[in-house]
Amino acid sequence: MAAPPPTPGLARPRVDTVPADPGRGDRDAALHAMAAALAGPGLVVVTGPPGCGRTRLLERLAQASKRPVHAGGGLAMLSGAPALALERATRARMPADDLPLLAEAVYSRTRGGLLVIDDLQWCDAATLAVLPVLAERLPVAAALRTPNRLTEAALARLLANATVVPVPDLTDAEAARLVAEAAPALPPARAAALTVRAGGNPLALTALAKRAAHLDAGETDLDLENPGDPAAAAAAAIADLPRAGRTALAALGLLGRPAHPSLLGDGAAVLQEAGLAVPDGAHLRAASPWMAEVAAGILDHEARLQMHEHLADATTGVESARHAHAAGLADRALATALAAAESAGPQARAEALLLAADLDPSHAVPAARAALAAGRTRAALAVLDSTADDDGETALARAWALLALGESGQARAALQHAPAGPETDQLRLLTAPPAEKAALALELRDAHPDLTHAGLAAALAGDDPDALAFAEALARDAGDSTTAFWCAWSRVIALADAARLVEAEAVAHEAADRAGAAGAYSWQTRFLAAAAWCLVLSGTGLDNVIAAAQSLADHALPAVADTLIDAAIALAEADTGALGAARARLARLKDAPAALEGLVSWLEHETAWLDGQPGPEAPEARPGLVGGLAHITGRWIAYDTGTEPVAADLAPWPVPVASTLSAWDKAAPGPFAQAATAWDGLAAREQVRCLLALAAHAGDAKAAVTALEAAERIADDHGLIVLAGRARRGLRKHDVRRDRRSARGGGGLTDRESEVLRHVASGHPSRRIAEILGITAETVETHIRSGMRKLGAKTRTEAAVILTAAEGGAP
Repeated sequence: MAAPPPTPGLARPRVDTVPADPGRGDRDAALHAMAAALAGPGLVVVTGPPGCGRTRLLERLAQASKRPVHAGGGLAMLSGAPALALERATRARMPADDLPLLAEAVYSRTRGGLLVIDDLQWCDAATLAVLPVLAERLPVAAALRTPNRLTEAALARLLANATVVPVPDLTDAEAARLVAEAAPALPPARAAALTVRAGGNPLALTALAKRAAHLDAGETDLDLENPGDPAAAAAAAIADLPRAGRTALAALGLLGRPAHPSLLGDGAAVLQEAGLAVPDGAHLRAASPWMAEVAAGILDHEARLQMHEHLADATTGVESARHAHAAGLADRALATALAAAESAGPQARAEALLLAADLDPSHAVPAARAALAAGRTRAALAVLDSTADDDGETALARAWALLALGESGQARAALQHAPAGPETDQLRLLTAPPAEKAALALELRDAHPDLTHAGLAAALAGDDPDALAFAEALARDAGDSTTAFWCAWSRVIALADAARLVEAEAVAHEAADRAGAAGAYSWQTRFLAAAAWCLVLSGTGLDNVIAAAQSLADHALPAVADTLIDAAIALAEADTGALGAARARLARLKDAPAALEGLVSWLEHETAWLDGQPGPEAPEARPGLVGGLAHITGRWIAYDTGTEPVAADLAPWPVPVASTLSAWDKAAPGPFAQAATAWDGLAAREQVRCLLALAAHAGDAKAAVTALEAAERIADDHGLIVLAGRARRGLRKHDVRRDRRSARGGGGLTDRESEVLRHVASGHPSRRIAEILGITAETVETHIRSGMRKLGAKTRTEAAVILTAAEGGAP
């Protein structure tokens, strides 16, 4: 798994409280407050009522920024479109179904820049959830209209660590400048009256001023004596537009997105001339979506229906179906939605069928299955709950949805109404209690001797990698992508459990690529988590794995993948010396899925052993690689503490595990050398531990030193800092104090140690270096201490100077 390239500014401490009002009536002060809060990573949210100038403040911030600016925003009619605002900012498709992948995708295109997101009130849940995550790595400025319809929970998450900047009212001087720009010939007295009527709202003031500029001096139809709220002022201004302009602005309000001028007709030019629409590529967008909303809102009922019907004619797909639905054309909306579903991708198909089910509940089951294929499990359950039908097909769809949520018991109960058949048998096996699966599998094999159903074949494949590969191919040929991904997932786990980590990692990446190409981002995340775990366990590129895996460590992941990625990060942190961070991360792993309880338990014992604080608890009897590793760690704990080890069961362990446990039983150097060879190319950390054990049981000093030097070299090559330290302590006991390390950097430094010391030479403190490299400050300190020791320096500054001099003199 490749790590993201280093980027200046990662994980800066953020403001936890809303700052004091930067000064009512002082927008320059507000701008300065925003710029100060975004000197590094962070989130600033500009808030205010419709038309108050939120967008203008964002534009001024962007213009003043020395960073590249990536600007986007939500759209009213497309508020449900996943990650639309982020796609507009990055000009790329985004994996909106998985927040960790979404964060990484956005970050990879915006790192080093300023991300600007307007109109948060129209952004989807994924965008709102990912902005705080992105703000830990880059500066993010956003605007939020108040009031809005966001839930209290969504607002609390969004603003928890944000700097909130309310937009101040216009000062008299600012209002005068706006009026002068919009209507230079307007007398000062009338300009002052307009300012009062606009209520400090820039867009309302601009619209009123332009309207007033086109009136003859003798006209008195403007009531400048009674201040009105901004919406009333905007409505008045819109009412005085030519009919074509009112219609075009209302169309933009109902569309909720930019539109081609041809769709707006003669009104496009009117809106541009009035400053109410501005170019957006080949399209026009409302200068103020609020103004467009007002225009749509003042349409009478019949006019609104006619407008929606016109837009249904002018648009296609699901959008056309939505407008037809709003126009009261239910039959047309249903036919359009069903037609759109036939050729749409997973997300659009789900959207179309969910609309069809809303119009006709007989489409509830296809809509639920489409929602499941798109990863929208909750939407699938909601549409099933909305139908009165409780037939067999509904039961099957409900069981799949509940199984996807991890509710195996409820899924099993839902199958009581399912029809007999291979799909029902597949679900019976997938939801069966562990103790009943073997017997049920035998029963189903007898009932289905031909086994032509891809899903049932996959369920019966168990944990045989070859059988799972065959079932996966069968499912893909049958067009059953969900079953194919389940087979690939089971195959990765089976290979990893058999200590075939290189194969498991390769299969995981291949499956992740297929999932990404198919738009199945939830599955892609699972596979990336599995690949990260395999890489960490094998001891490959630990620093890079930490940086890349942290982008996936989000609670939006499926429970198994979430635990797996956190476990991978914890083990990588522990191996690279960040033991405090690893133990803290493991302490947060509560209620791990049953399938991963053994893995988490082993990690807790392993981290404690690496930290020199082994616990007395005996490992639980579990099969497979993790169970074997738990016994190996238990042997080390017993050796270090002088206690009796817990005997391992005579289980069919993977070959390297069996070889290592046998070596511990024999307590002789020869078997440990064989065990180290068995781990070679599979798991560097276990190879190192076998070499350390060989040295501990060697009969003479020369053999012990040779084993310790080999252990030190392998540990240094793979960044296993804690195990390398143990090897060096062993060498010191034999009076060997020379550095024997791979010459990958100046003075035998590793690439990462050299990189860290270069940042030290640039004057960066440890926490800043950690932000830049995407690792923990504790890991940075470990690299600095290691570099100091290798270079014979007494201080970090001296080490940086020595490295700089060495690299400066290098050819």
